[in-house]
Formats: sequence, C-alpha cells, structure tokens
Amino acid sequence: MVFDLDHLPADVLGFLAERHLGTLTTLDRTGAPQVTPVGLTYDAAERLARVITWSTSVKARNVVRRPGQRVALCQLDGGRWLTLYGAATVTDDPVRTAGAEARYAERYRTPKSRPDRVAIEIAVTRIVGRA
Repeated sequence: MVFDLDHLPADVLGFLAERHLGTLTTLDRTGAPQVTPVGLTYDAAERLARVITWSTSVKARNVVRRPGQRVALCQLDGGRWLTLYGAATVTDDPVRTAGAEARYAERYRTPKSRPDRVAIEIAVTRIVGRA
C-alpha cells in the first residue's frame, strides 16, 4: 500500500516510532545496490528520515559520491514492513547532526560520541508497506 505523506495513519507513525532496525540501500561506485543495517528516524512534519553514521562509512561515501541519489530505507517486523524512498544527502553540520543524534537516542539509545559524525538525511517522497 502507498501512503499519503500528508495523512499517515497512526499505525504507520507508531511503527516508525517503535524500536526496530532497518536497512538503507544506496548505490555503490559501480551503481550496484549496497544494503546495510541502520537505525533510522522519521519526522513526518518535515518528511525527513535520518540515519546517523560516520563520514568514512560506505553508506556516507556512497551518498557523497552521488548527492541527491534516491535511496530506500526499509523496516520490518514479521508481516509489518515499510519502505521509505527519497533523495539522500550527507550533512556534517553540527546542529543538524546533533538533532539526528537526539532523535536516534529517543528511538534507540544514546549513540557513542564520534568526532567524525555525519547524518544522512533522506527527503522522503514515498512510503509503501503494511504497518
């Protein structure tokens, strides 16, 4: 099912707030999909998903190599699943990165401090699945 981003059902928002890991699919230097497990957060008001990582991670380097590339974030739990699609960028802005870390801490746990912390921000344009 494709969801209306302006009117996400409560069960979709609830599922995106529960503690579940997901996967992030980016394109590597050859154009092949690279899938990695991630913790993710979603801000429905901003239509923005965030993944924290470090600047030298493969996922961050893949996005930096192709800024604005469309990526997929997927989360599943049994028969419930959601995939969020959108254009990705990497930010090392301290305010944006701290905000991403704070959201991560709310959903998962306080992340380890890293001097090379970055956030991958996905401007979500489509959510599909079953929550």
